[in-house]
Amino acid sequence: MGTFMVVDYRAYTFKPGTVPIFLDLFERIGLPVQNRVLGRDAFIGIYRTEIGNVNEVIHLWRYADAQERATKRALLYQDAEFMDYVTKVREMITHQHVRLLLPADFNPRIGD
Repeated sequence: MGTFMVVDYRAYTFKPGTVPIFLDLFERIGLPVQNRVLGRDAFIGIYRTEIGNVNEVIHLWRYADAQERATKRALLYQDAEFMDYVTKVREMITHQHVRLLLPADFNPRIGD
């Protein structure tokens, strides 16, 4: 039987016209460094908003629990390459909304 996971939901609103620039930076720099530090299995996906706020991008990341998330994200913020990426991206962001989503007991488990 598999294990539950928590989902780190990260919604970012960008200045108009900067979403394509962000997505390029994320694919070339942000994702490779996060895969290296967080683990390749942490990244669920990145999504653009089609209806509603078209300047919004949502990241989804999986972790075993809140402690694993805290530990791995602390390591991420100690990584110089990631911090260079953050500096480039931060000037494009107008709003950030982060949630830690906890699973319902009947959710599918990792490994099932």
